[in-house]
Amino acid sequence: MLLFIGKVILIYIISIVAIRLMGKTAFAQLTAHDLTGIFFVVSLAAGPLFTKSIFHAAAGITVIVLIHITFSRLTLINKLNKPFIGQPTIVVKHGKLIEDNLKKSRFTLEELLSNLREKGYPDLAVIEFVLIEANGGISILPKQEAAPVTPKQLGIDTEFQGMPLAVIVEGKIQEQNLKLIQKNEQWLRNELRATGYTDLDRIFLATVRDHSHQLTVDTGKGEFEKNEHE
Repeated sequence: MLLFIGKVILIYIISIVAIRLMGKTAFAQLTAHDLTGIFFVVSLAAGPLFTKSIFHAAAGITVIVLIHITFSRLTLINKLNKPFIGQPTIVVKHGKLIEDNLKKSRFTLEELLSNLREKGYPDLAVIEFVLIEANGGISILPKQEAAPVTPKQLGIDTEFQGMPLAVIVEGKIQEQNLKLIQKNEQWLRNELRATGYTDLDRIFLATVRDHSHQLTVDTGKGEFEKNEHE
């Protein structure tokens, strides 16, 4: 039994190292130990389907969960972030590509350019920095002249409208979200009637902003109604 657990730990660590060496495209949005943990749990959980060792599978899953928790705690220590999580890699600096860093990240130029186009930046000349994050995601810092203009820069005062909370999902009233805005079902039905909706089954999604209490109804048919009545 101890030999089996030892093998699980060894293979787990080797797998993390192997995935890290594969590059950041191998686990977009997941860290190496996250991906390895998921792979191991699924593999061990499926093991009893092909063998009779249910006990070994249960023990292995327990060990993997404990290792994953330990790794997650260790990543909170700054000095261990680099070997366990990795660090961002700059692949574009002041509009110029850094080929060596791109190769180290296992990203092809076409993959990078495709990602930049998807994010609305087809021209490297308007980009200050591009970083490939440790989880495989791409962060883009545009040059000041290409950055989106904010209301503050234009001297426009804006009012916070609040976060929209789903109060009806596929015809079902979400009581918990109504409580968050200190409203009840009767209030919601009154607001819906004011908008012309009496049949909940017609409503695919309805949201209410927690600050302004503005109601928005979406029928799922490509149309929606707003009601600012409180």
